[in-house]
Amino acid sequence: MADRSQVKRIYCIAICGTGMGSLAGLLQGAGYQVSGSDAQTYPPMSDQLREQGIEVFEGYRAENVPEDIDLVIIGNAISKGHVEVEAIMQRGVSYLSMADALAEFFLTENKAVVVAGTHGKTTTAAMMSWLLTSLEQDPGFLVGGILSNFDRSWRYGQGPYFVVEGDEYDTAYFDKTPKFLHYKPYYGILNAVEFDHADIYADLSAVMEAFQSFVELIPASGHLFACIDSDNVRQLIEQAACQVTTFGLSADADYRLLRTTVVDLAGLRQTKIVFTNSQGQEQQIISPMPGRHNALNLLAVLACCVHLQVPTTNLQAALSQFKGIKRRQEVRGIENQVTVIDDFAHHPTAVRETLQALHQQYEGSRLWAIFEPRSNTSRRNIFQNEFAEALQEADKVVVAQPFDNGKIPRAELMDVAAVVEHIQQSGGQAACFGDVASIVAYVAEQAEPGDVVAVLSNGGFDGIHDKLLQGLATRS
Repeated sequence: MADRSQVKRIYCIAICGTGMGSLAGLLQGAGYQVSGSDAQTYPPMSDQLREQGIEVFEGYRAENVPEDIDLVIIGNAISKGHVEVEAIMQRGVSYLSMADALAEFFLTENKAVVVAGTHGKTTTAAMMSWLLTSLEQDPGFLVGGILSNFDRSWRYGQGPYFVVEGDEYDTAYFDKTPKFLHYKPYYGILNAVEFDHADIYADLSAVMEAFQSFVELIPASGHLFACIDSDNVRQLIEQAACQVTTFGLSADADYRLLRTTVVDLAGLRQTKIVFTNSQGQEQQIISPMPGRHNALNLLAVLACCVHLQVPTTNLQAALSQFKGIKRRQEVRGIENQVTVIDDFAHHPTAVRETLQALHQQYEGSRLWAIFEPRSNTSRRNIFQNEFAEALQEADKVVVAQPFDNGKIPRAELMDVAAVVEHIQQSGGQAACFGDVASIVAYVAEQAEPGDVVAVLSNGGFDGIHDKLLQGLATRS
């Protein structure tokens, strides 16, 4: 790239993506003049960018790219031959991927705390970011979801640490390595590792190879916090050059989760987490986040904070003020005594853990799961039986047709009817529908006061959350 000291004006292609928009905000906060474009500008990222004074062009055109630009950052949604990419190539403008730009501008002077793993990255990175902020460490962060405490997914800090969600997806059309290999991890948090992203990884061994490279990047002077409930993680940490602190349910974990119980505090249902620390001492903490999986995420954060010697006198008070992340067990509304929840779960393990957490949080309520197969892996039949098993954690299940299913070869496509039949033959209640209107009509007719409806999708799902609330509000 151009000499960083000479860079003043930066242009971002595909600026409204979560990662790209967050990076644009960070750069603007650091004093650079940022603009960009996207095929569609949409909230919440378009609102965040506007609030930062960042100019965004809707639609891609060669003339969007300013003549006096110093650097272009290209999102991984952009393909070779893109009209704006061609324009900058012809003009000889320097360019970087989003991952390289983040590393170049924010991870050279700070020690990066990189949160990786198939599940729990966003929540863990968000809790780490919030606690470091609350405990006066002034961190920077970039997280793949909007933190409700900040109403944004990024923060430009002056402290010694930068928290980043380490995505294993590929970097750009010109760089097919995983993003997290660019993030200069000094401290790493590694949750469970399973097969995912079937569009770029051939099998589990390919996924393991990527994560092995991540573990090996952490220097000997760094530190890794790893969940050893995962056999794959146990295998990965054998090659770590750095010191490793483990957490999990396993008896040999350094930080071992013993149990979680739901408690009522000031009218709010919270989770009491009982665990043993690295000295074998039993401790407890109260968390606003429900579920065993979130308790494990918190143990990773606690272990990291202890290692960083962050003053923890006010840790419980700080944690109690954590408001969570949008689209992670987020209550979107209540109508006619039916609660509608939005969650990002799109892998069988995440679906199962989320539904178990909601059963615990809403004990005694009938739980619905409305699942949209939308990711490149969930739309395929790779985990068809596993999804059927995981969805049985709910009392009533609705499965939508796979999103944009024409892009998946028919022989590889999830058979939604077979998923429903599997659940029914196991004694569960399930149905499938081809459109959101039919799902809304079905739920509005069948839901009863006290029910909890969890919508599980990693996309917009045609605005189903608001449509459900409207349908519930208008029913007789």
